[in-house]
Amino acid sequence: MTETPLRPKIPATPTRPSLSSIRRTSEHDVEIVTVSRGCEGGEPKESAEQCRNYNSFALVAMAVAASYCKPSPFLGKFPPFPFGKSQSRQVTGRSAQALRISSLFWGPKKVVKPQELDFSLGDFTLTGSGSEGITERISVSVLSSISEVSSDDWDACTLDATGSEKFNPFLTHAFLSSLEESGSAVKETGWTPCHIIAKDKSENILGAVPLYLKSHSYGEFVFDHSWADAYYSIGSRYYPKLQCCVPFTPVTGPRILIRKTSSRDLVFDIMVSALKNLTAKFQLSSLHITFPSENEWQKLSEQGFLQRIGMQYHWKNRNYKSFDDFLMDMKQNKRKNIRQERKKISQQNLTMKWLRGYQIKPRHWDTFYQFYRNTTDNKWGSPYLTRDFFHIMGSKMGDQVLLVVAEEGDELVAGALNLIGGDTLFGRLWGCHPRTYYPSLHFEACYYQAIEAAIEFNLNTVEAGAQGEHKIQRGYLPVMTYSCHYLMDDSFKKAIEEFLERESAQVKVVMKLLHDSGPFKEGIN
Repeated sequence: MTETPLRPKIPATPTRPSLSSIRRTSEHDVEIVTVSRGCEGGEPKESAEQCRNYNSFALVAMAVAASYCKPSPFLGKFPPFPFGKSQSRQVTGRSAQALRISSLFWGPKKVVKPQELDFSLGDFTLTGSGSEGITERISVSVLSSISEVSSDDWDACTLDATGSEKFNPFLTHAFLSSLEESGSAVKETGWTPCHIIAKDKSENILGAVPLYLKSHSYGEFVFDHSWADAYYSIGSRYYPKLQCCVPFTPVTGPRILIRKTSSRDLVFDIMVSALKNLTAKFQLSSLHITFPSENEWQKLSEQGFLQRIGMQYHWKNRNYKSFDDFLMDMKQNKRKNIRQERKKISQQNLTMKWLRGYQIKPRHWDTFYQFYRNTTDNKWGSPYLTRDFFHIMGSKMGDQVLLVVAEEGDELVAGALNLIGGDTLFGRLWGCHPRTYYPSLHFEACYYQAIEAAIEFNLNTVEAGAQGEHKIQRGYLPVMTYSCHYLMDDSFKKAIEEFLERESAQVKVVMKLLHDSGPFKEGIN
């Protein structure tokens, strides 16, 4: 289950922990400092180990960038933005040798407001040869809201892209429109919708891409803060950038949604070209496609995108008939620990319930929103999602929503929000009553109840969100996730490419170690 993401209260670029040893030369300075203690804050629920790895990766990126990157003629053509340049402190000569760099921190910068760009591309046209040698003319245009396309047309693209077995509810018109209508993913929050659609000459929609102009890097779950800092260090601007994703949702799935036609591959290439052209037309620093399918990830690498990998923890259903059936595949000590954790629920007089569709009343959403706010407030931030989002999304998505709730007597005390896909249960948000701490309730509501539901609904997988090594001993194993990055500046591209090669090697080593020391009996993978 993903820890609730946080929307920044003031800064639109990330602020790392503030320690007494940090020195600033001005409001915009970015300093490299030496620290000895663990990382805190930042993006949602980074463990100390993850923060150490993240800072290590950031140092690699900065070191490589420093050796390759010079002020770029292209970046010098950026149109004016409503914020000042970063005057980064230069560490050179003897002082650079004496300084032992352990971590990177970002001082607060002014809010980067989305630039006023004209996205009326006039349906520019690209041509190519169809499978039978017939020249097809495809028009590509940008939408300022998903409401400009019908749900039937958008969802037809989604279903053809995923297939019914791998249906992904987050890619639907219902979910994406809920984010916009509720004011969660809109220009005012740094997510300016600029979705792309492709049409044939008969105005039939052949493809769609969820796309946003971003003025910060929050709510993405693929961290590029060090890249932004490297741009600022030479006086260049990283924001705004284009982000192809589902906002606040680290769930893998196709991002370029293409109808099943004879010219499917052609339309894919055209839409990728449109994305790159849009990035160049408005002189943006970069285009990022996060959590695409592995197939898209491979294809996009052939079109100039850098490849990046990450890691999540998923549970696999090995044709289990019951939760106890699943436990029998676990090592004895892990099985014992899970049973002890589950016993604590009844010992605290808690009752777990599942609510779907019409069973979820407005009062349930209001209460769950309070739980959600409790989680975000404890993380020193304001929520990305508004109260209206839950009501709108719940009314549109019906039985695709599974709300797991915990009751103490007649009172709701905790809840976990899940969405049901074709073969996967997606765990998304969790929250509980602020007055009392209930031991093991988080594990029960987010992980064990999700496993029970997957077995009951005959689903193959539970995706419990980003991060969280504690999921491993509860049966969730590491799997690889993907992202693609298109950078306009060649020197930065080369620097980041080398950084990603080092990062990928580390991720693969960690994944192997975690698999080799997994919670299951020998021979069960």
